Amino acid sequence: VPVLGIFLHKKIKWKVWMAVLLALVGLYFLCITESFSIGKGDILVFLCALVFSVHILVIDHFSPKVDGVKMSCIQFLVCGLLSGIAMLFAEQPQLSAVLLAWKPIAYAGIMSCGVGYTLQIVGQKGMDPTIASLILSLESCISVLAGWLLLGQTLSIREGLGCVAMFAAIILAQLPAKES
Repeated sequence: VPVLGIFLHKKIKWKVWMAVLLALVGLYFLCITESFSIGKGDILVFLCALVFSVHILVIDHFSPKVDGVKMSCIQFLVCGLLSGIAMLFAEQPQLSAVLLAWKPIAYAGIMSCGVGYTLQIVGQKGMDPTIASLILSLESCISVLAGWLLLGQTLSIREGLGCVAMFAAIILAQLPAKES
């Protein structure tokens, strides 16, 4: 988000840049293993990150000007139409399969997407998009901690340091600036 924000002439304070670098270090510790390699999935994740960055910047641009819930509804209508068209070309949908999976489909659509993205739009209103992207990047950290607490997975020192770096980055970005 801060890199794309440069092209939109967004001013980003040095403290926020330091927080972004610290978050990158934290994500590196959380996600990159000793057997580092780049595969097709990694490229897709990178492209997805670019699209989400654009999404955060679009929300930053439009959320102060429109009602967040209406914006969310329009977003879901457009996304649903585009996804429906793509589905017809990329898959062979069967009504019986959709009816069998209605509960997970409804949960994903209503809770994961509907509620989650609506709250993102409402919550991001008036917030610096770079700070919003830092907060949203905590998903990796929360996933690791939830796996450790709820599923009894092991948390390596490296992953623990990654979590600490991520939380420190969020705090650094939120610290008030000194008055001169």
